[in-house]
Amino acid sequence: DFATPRAVLTGHDYEITCAAICAELGLVISGSKEGPCLIHSMNGDLLRTLEGPERLEGPENCLRPKLIQASREGHCVIYYENGLFCVFSVNGRLQATMETDDKIR
Repeated sequence: DFATPRAVLTGHDYEITCAAICAELGLVISGSKEGPCLIHSMNGDLLRTLEGPERLEGPENCLRPKLIQASREGHCVIYYENGLFCVFSVNGRLQATMETDDKIR
Protein backbone atom coordinates (compact mmCIF):
# COMPACT_ATOMS: atom_id res chain seq x y z
CA ASP A 1 0.00 0.00 0.00
CA PHE A 2 1.12 3.48 -0.82
CA ALA A 3 0.40 6.46 1.39
CA THR A 4 -1.55 9.21 -0.31
CA PRO A 5 -1.95 12.78 0.91
CA ARG A 6 -5.17 13.61 2.67
CA ALA A 7 -5.14 17.13 1.25
CA VAL A 8 -2.89 19.51 -0.65
CA LEU A 9 -2.52 22.84 1.12
CA THR A 10 -2.00 25.89 -1.08
CA GLY A 11 -1.57 29.60 -0.53
CA HIS A 12 2.12 30.27 0.07
CA ASP A 13 4.18 31.97 -2.63
CA TYR A 14 7.53 30.92 -1.14
CA GLU A 15 9.02 27.85 0.52
CA ILE A 16 7.59 26.65 3.83
CA THR A 17 9.93 27.23 6.79
CA CYS A 18 7.79 25.95 9.67
CA ALA A 19 4.52 24.16 10.31
CA ALA A 20 2.40 22.83 13.16
CA ILE A 21 -0.57 20.50 13.28
CA CYS A 22 -3.30 20.79 15.89
CA ALA A 23 -5.20 17.53 15.53
CA GLU A 24 -7.65 18.45 18.32
CA LEU A 25 -8.90 21.44 16.32
CA GLY A 26 -8.28 19.96 12.87
CA LEU A 27 -5.88 22.73 11.85
CA VAL A 28 -2.56 23.01 10.03
CA ILE A 29 -0.58 26.22 10.53
CA SER A 30 2.36 26.98 8.27
CA GLY A 31 4.80 29.82 7.69
CA SER A 32 6.78 30.63 4.57
CA LYS A 33 10.13 32.25 3.96
CA GLU A 34 8.79 35.53 2.59
CA GLY A 35 5.22 35.73 3.69
CA PRO A 36 2.56 35.42 6.35
CA CYS A 37 1.52 32.30 8.26
CA LEU A 38 -1.58 30.50 7.03
CA ILE A 39 -4.17 28.41 8.86
CA HIS A 40 -5.73 25.55 6.87
CA SER A 41 -8.26 22.94 7.82
CA MET A 42 -7.04 19.36 7.57
CA ASN A 43 -9.26 19.07 4.49
CA GLY A 44 -7.15 21.71 2.74
CA ASP A 45 -9.38 24.77 3.07
CA LEU A 46 -7.54 28.06 3.69
CA LEU A 47 -9.14 29.59 6.78
CA ARG A 48 -7.00 32.53 7.94
CA THR A 49 -3.86 34.54 7.31
CA LEU A 50 -1.74 35.54 10.31
CA GLU A 51 0.42 38.61 9.85
CA GLY A 52 2.76 40.03 12.46
CA PRO A 53 2.09 43.50 13.87
CA GLU A 54 5.01 45.24 12.17
CA ARG A 55 4.63 43.79 8.68
CA LEU A 56 6.12 46.14 6.11
CA GLU A 57 5.65 46.02 2.37
CA GLY A 58 8.20 44.09 0.37
CA PRO A 59 9.77 40.68 0.90
CA GLU A 60 13.02 42.17 2.22
CA ASN A 61 11.19 43.77 5.18
CA CYS A 62 8.57 41.16 6.08
CA LEU A 63 8.58 39.14 9.26
CA ARG A 64 9.97 35.67 8.59
CA PRO A 65 8.44 32.93 10.75
CA LYS A 66 10.94 30.46 12.16
CA LEU A 67 8.93 28.38 14.66
CA ILE A 68 5.21 27.72 15.12
CA GLN A 69 3.35 25.94 17.89
CA ALA A 70 -0.42 25.52 18.24
CA SER A 71 -2.40 24.60 21.34
CA ARG A 72 -5.64 22.69 21.70
CA GLU A 73 -7.10 25.78 23.42
CA GLY A 74 -6.93 27.66 20.12
CA HIS A 75 -3.72 29.69 20.48
CA CYS A 76 -0.88 29.86 18.02
CA VAL A 77 2.60 31.03 19.05
CA ILE A 78 4.89 32.16 16.25
CA TYR A 79 8.57 33.03 16.67
CA TYR A 80 10.02 35.22 13.93
CA GLU A 81 13.69 35.49 12.87
CA ASN A 82 14.02 39.00 14.29
CA GLY A 83 13.32 37.79 17.86
CA LEU A 84 9.60 38.61 17.94
CA PHE A 85 7.09 36.25 19.54
CA CYS A 86 3.42 36.65 18.61
CA VAL A 87 0.41 34.87 20.04
CA PHE A 88 -2.64 34.65 17.79
CA SER A 89 -6.08 33.15 18.32
CA VAL A 90 -7.20 30.64 15.69
CA ASN A 91 -9.59 33.37 14.54
CA GLY A 92 -6.56 35.37 13.41
CA ARG A 93 -6.60 37.97 16.18
CA LEU A 94 -3.23 39.06 17.55
CA GLN A 95 -3.33 38.47 21.32
CA ALA A 96 0.17 39.46 22.50
CA THR A 97 3.72 40.19 21.35
CA MET A 98 7.13 40.00 23.01
CA GLU A 99 10.64 40.69 21.74
CA THR A 100 13.77 38.86 22.84
CA ASP A 101 17.47 39.09 22.01
CA ASP A 102 18.03 35.42 22.89
CA LYS A 103 18.49 32.74 20.26
CA ILE A 104 15.47 30.40 20.29
CA ARG A 105 15.60 26.85 18.95
